[in-house]
Amino acid sequence: IRRGENAMKEQLHHRFTDEEVRELFVRYINKEIPACYIQTLLDIKRRRFFELLKAFRDNPDTFTLLPKNRERRRRIDTETEQHITKELIEEKRLIDDPEIPIRNYNYSYIRSELLRKYDQSVSVPTIIDRAKKLGYYQEHKKQKHHDREVLTRYSGELIQHDSSHHKFAPHSQEKWYLITSLDDHSRFMLYADLVPRETTWTHILALKEVIQNFGIPYAYYVDCHSIFRFVQGRDSLHYKHSIFTDDVDPQWKQVTRDLKIRVTYALSPQAKGKIERPYQWLQDHLVRRCSQDSITTIKDAREILREEVQHYNYHQVHSTIGCTPSAAFEKAHEEHKSLFRSFHLPPQKTLDDIFCLHFTRRVDAYHRISLNNLQFQVHKAPLREEVDIHAVPDKSENYTLLRIWYKDILCDEYRVLSSDLVHF
Repeated sequence: IRRGENAMKEQLHHRFTDEEVRELFVRYINKEIPACYIQTLLDIKRRRFFELLKAFRDNPDTFTLLPKNRERRRRIDTETEQHITKELIEEKRLIDDPEIPIRNYNYSYIRSELLRKYDQSVSVPTIIDRAKKLGYYQEHKKQKHHDREVLTRYSGELIQHDSSHHKFAPHSQEKWYLITSLDDHSRFMLYADLVPRETTWTHILALKEVIQNFGIPYAYYVDCHSIFRFVQGRDSLHYKHSIFTDDVDPQWKQVTRDLKIRVTYALSPQAKGKIERPYQWLQDHLVRRCSQDSITTIKDAREILREEVQHYNYHQVHSTIGCTPSAAFEKAHEEHKSLFRSFHLPPQKTLDDIFCLHFTRRVDAYHRISLNNLQFQVHKAPLREEVDIHAVPDKSENYTLLRIWYKDILCDEYRVLSSDLVHF
């Protein structure tokens, strides 16, 4: 056969069946026909002949002409077709709901659901093929380039922190906030939680958990939300502002300042791309899991969130770093490429004095201070001197602990109803 003709020749498994070749090998082993006759009939070279013969002798019952990395195509049965269609319809329902943060089909997730729920193994290309035929397919949009990209060489060098507000449980009537902190270097998710409402206190608690579990990072990367940054608007025609942007530290910023954590602000959503991608991964899986399990309460949604974060950190191979985030995080520590600092309490201080809401008041002539129209007696501070108030809401936020300090002296403690104070 000439070279050009050989290139156009059909593959062996297309020209002969496994049974036909088995019969030829059995006759060769029984010395009924010579090898050269079989080589000519199959149109293969001597080396290929003995490779196939060895494979036949090793496993005569399972011998096949198909390459090892391929399987015979099988038809999808009617039941599987129905399940694929059902999952695609559910995907479309989520996409069409504007309150749910799902905008694209996730065919890999459908594949995992078919295996989990029905024990049916279907390839992603097969699911995409059915989606195109049924009209459940979207072309991938071109990704916009980032206006700014943050590159880090150490874990703890930059913690990306953000929140999003969506209906994460489609069967619930409520929207919740998803708050997440991500190590920029390893992509390890240090913190993730769902809260019914976003306040300064919820972000301080997130900061507290990161520091208690991992140490004090070098810097945080946040947006320009008023919780993180005081931004003054333009002067009006009737009033000229004397306080400018960053002249006043919000409560969250005061905590980071006391811990000597630098804060960097993202000037555009595109600049926070690294945390947006894990957010999208979390949102996709969280919403779909909550929908599949008919979740309606934030408590059950939190349980699913914990499972998904565990999977993301320890089992999901990140496309950029080529390993799981936990492996990259541990490697950075083993190689001493970490900027996390140990957290130590100052003398006579507690955690409530570090992770708290800060207020300053001046003691009047009657040894009293006022906070939101509430009067408090201060015994150990001199008259006309300023005192620091550390406010710590309890877990249920029913009451708030007030610790009043004058320099390094704890003067008094009070517990008040949180409803009597301004909410933060």
